[in-house]
Amino acid sequence: MESRHHTHSPGFAKRVACGVGGGLLLVLGVAMLVLPGPGLLLVLAGLLVLANGFPTVQKFVAPVERRAMQAAEESVSSPLRMVFSIGTGVVLIAAGVAWWVVPGLPLGGWPAGCSLILSGLILLGVLVVSYRHVRSRQASAKATAAATSA
Repeated sequence: MESRHHTHSPGFAKRVACGVGGGLLLVLGVAMLVLPGPGLLLVLAGLLVLANGFPTVQKFVAPVERRAMQAAEESVSSPLRMVFSIGTGVVLIAAGVAWWVVPGLPLGGWPAGCSLILSGLILLGVLVVSYRHVRSRQASAKATAAATSA
């Protein structure tokens, strides 16, 4: 009695994992474009994971990355926007705690609470990174301007 062994190419498991993981991140990111959360960042993460398994997806990464970085920089472009963005992060965290602790809220419980808290923490983390990036770029632009004028 012969047994048949199915052999798969070495990259098959990686492609399946990238397809499932990247697809899930992409779907969640698209949903979070209209729901509270870091939608554009999850879309970018999903595309990066998909591109790891499927190189043809790489062509979609650069435009989304540019738009995500532009949105992140816009969020710290003025003090008013920074206050609004920080306030949004704090409200997301507070709402997450409320959804976790108060059982009578619609869709209440730890999954909704955790996702809101995580969204708020990601937002605040992105704000810190964006602020540092924008400030370092401004400092280097000032240094370049001072060097060329001197």
